[in-house]
Amino acid sequence: MSNPIRVTVWNEFRHEKSHEEVKKIYPDGMHVVIGNALKERGFDVGSATLDEPEHGLTQAVLDATDVLVWWGHMAHREVQDEIVERVQERVLAGMGLIVLHSGHHSKIFKKLMGTSCSLRWREAGENERIWVIQPGHPIAEGLPEYIDIPQVEMYGEHFDIPTPDELVFVSWFKG
Repeated sequence: MSNPIRVTVWNEFRHEKSHEEVKKIYPDGMHVVIGNALKERGFDVGSATLDEPEHGLTQAVLDATDVLVWWGHMAHREVQDEIVERVQERVLAGMGLIVLHSGHHSKIFKKLMGTSCSLRWREAGENERIWVIQPGHPIAEGLPEYIDIPQVEMYGEHFDIPTPDELVFVSWFKG
């Protein structure tokens, strides 16, 4: 049996401390909820947060990480450039990086993309349909033809990133 994929979930851990509504939903932090969901699926999961020494992303932690999940929204500027360099080196050496939500404005995402990473968005509470356009791709394994999300923020074009090597999913929004 192969070893489980080692995932580190990184979170600013700020909204959970400063917004009561978020604190009620994620009292221990979003990173804990995301991590628990991954653990239930057999992943070996650790976590790190912005206020830890070295933002929890020491060289030892990154060396023991196959995939880094990054959640950022309000404190992008607080991430130390030295840590961004460290994460970039690991990504270029093969570590996976999954950037969630407003992480498109994180220092690490901008550094890796080499662009502004700006995009259009709106909060209209509309539904999103995510189409699987490469059902044979490993990341889409076991997924249905599409996934409906009943109420989301809309993120759309133009998204200032390099042309992707592959498209596995595309989204459609009602508006």
